[in-house]
Amino acid sequence: MKSSRRRFLHLAAGAAALPAAARVADAQAYPARPVRIVIGFNAGGAPDVVARLLAQWLSEHTGQNFLIENRPGAGGNIAAEMVVRAPPDGYTLLQVGSPNFINASLYTDLKFDFLRDIVPVASIGRNPFVMEVTPSFPAKTVAEFIAYAKAHPGEINMTSTGTGNLTHVAGELFKMLAGVDLVHVPARGEMQAQSDLIAGRVQVMFDPIVSSLGYLKAGTLRPLAVTTATRVAMLPDVPAVAETVPGYEVYGAIGFGAPKDTPAAVIDFLNAKVNASLADATIAAKLADLGFTPTPMTPAQFGRFVADATALWGKVIRTAKIKPQ
Repeated sequence: MKSSRRRFLHLAAGAAALPAAARVADAQAYPARPVRIVIGFNAGGAPDVVARLLAQWLSEHTGQNFLIENRPGAGGNIAAEMVVRAPPDGYTLLQVGSPNFINASLYTDLKFDFLRDIVPVASIGRNPFVMEVTPSFPAKTVAEFIAYAKAHPGEINMTSTGTGNLTHVAGELFKMLAGVDLVHVPARGEMQAQSDLIAGRVQVMFDPIVSSLGYLKAGTLRPLAVTTATRVAMLPDVPAVAETVPGYEVYGAIGFGAPKDTPAAVIDFLNAKVNASLADATIAAKLADLGFTPTPMTPAQFGRFVADATALWGKVIRTAKIKPQ
């Protein structure tokens, strides 16, 4: 994993090493035909909506169509492998995100190395999560939750939208850092997980804020803390987990990647365009509606972020001994 991380960071920084004239020439010729953005999930979900939002903006501001191709399956691995095997010319991009960072360690039989074979192009945004409980649960703060969990080891059920999902590993990271014993009870998707939590069949969940906001405002679920390092505007009165558990920080992330050996000039061009789209007030507002905070980065910065996230989830997966199901 460490060697893959070094290769990934080296690729992310490679653009700076190319002669400026060559980079400008390549960028001026791109894009000369439609660009494909491959997504590892079904149409209609938040990742798909975000990709289509950016694709429309890019189409309008580059003079070429950016087209979405949904290739769901295997937690996003089918789409990733498809892009890994595509020509490295900038005309096939991958929407990368937290599932890719997790899958790099979760699946031991992948036919590609995510950090080696996909280079970072641009960050799009992050979405914060919330640690939430059923209203009847006795703890009203993270500190009270930890105390109760330590007094009742193995008696608290933690649900998720599926084994190996970010909603799962976010909880496993909490268990590691807080030193508590929670029983993972995976659901089949978000609706079942939330229904089980509301009904009291499980007691805690780490879920994207935007997915739970209606329940939280209605009092159907109770927030204990947000998973970001600091408090967030959507739940301004809710503390961060890190205020009680130092070092805890989790959010979903989304961006674009490309096959390794994609010309640095093309990556620079795409990065500049995506960053420009994130500065568009209309795009930023629509992302906010989807629960995402725009996070523009350079390719190198995004590369470091992806490598660090992949390393973190690898540690969690090995410690918790999580296996794909």
